[in-house]
Amino acid sequence: MDIRNPLRRAAALAGALALAAACATRQPAPVIERAPPPPEAPRVEAPPATPAKPAPRPLPTHTVKKGETLVSIALQYGLDYRELAAWNGITNPNVMSVGQVLVLAAPAGTRPPAPPSAIVATPLATPSAVIEARPLANTDRIKVEPRGQRLPYSEKALAQLSAGDAAPPAATPGTAPGATPAPGPAVPERPAGGTQNEAIDWIWPVKGKVLAGFTEASKGIDIAGRKGAPVVAAAAGRVVYAGQGLRGYGKLVIIKHNETWLSAYAHNDAILVKEQQEVKRGQKIAEMGASDADQVKLHFEVRRQGKPVDPARVLPPS
Repeated sequence: MDIRNPLRRAAALAGALALAAACATRQPAPVIERAPPPPEAPRVEAPPATPAKPAPRPLPTHTVKKGETLVSIALQYGLDYRELAAWNGITNPNVMSVGQVLVLAAPAGTRPPAPPSAIVATPLATPSAVIEARPLANTDRIKVEPRGQRLPYSEKALAQLSAGDAAPPAATPGTAPGATPAPGPAVPERPAGGTQNEAIDWIWPVKGKVLAGFTEASKGIDIAGRKGAPVVAAAAGRVVYAGQGLRGYGKLVIIKHNETWLSAYAHNDAILVKEQQEVKRGQKIAEMGASDADQVKLHFEVRRQGKPVDPARVLPPS
């Protein structure tokens, strides 16, 4: 042992004791426990916005003016007056008033008018009279077609009815279900395809000299001829009017060729077709005359969507 330097040993011992004391009193670093972050809520995707349904387009309308009739309004817009009546719940063409608003298109869910019965309408005797009150189309409130069958009285007819051999009458509200209406005359079927085409194969309705050309006022042309001469359909189509209910036209036939075109034949002496009948191009539909006119002539109109068109623009060169 080195005793020669006791002071040095004492100093070293004191340093060691001080170091031990410092280590014993040092405080440990504080430990802070942090709670784990809360889990994120699941992200909810918003449903795609549903596009709003477009509002239905309002139906076109016409306000009845003084002097107008159901037939004249239908002609003005290129419509079948029966369909126009059905869309507006009209059963009598005379029952309209000034200011009445008519819809010019089929409301949603409207059924097409029923086919007419096999009765041929007889024109009124006086040219100035309005159209006779004939039944039009069926409606939800009133059923006017089909009609019952009438037989002239005779012993034979009575015996047939008693024996049940007569043709079954048309169904009426009191008829038992399953009854079959009496068959009417055969009506040619509408040609398949092409009925909605703009192109129409036109021919002249009569042979004769053009007395008066087309103007905005006349709406058509006047063609000379002799009384009783044949008037033919200028194109295939369906007869939508046959009668004497439009003042200034006399005995009139209107043919609807498709959804775009129709033609009108006025001042006839006799009408040979009935409403809703299908006719072929060149088929005889009337005989020339001077009804509601100052001479024998045919007033011929062509209309596109109800608007008058000069027939010279569509007819072949004469």
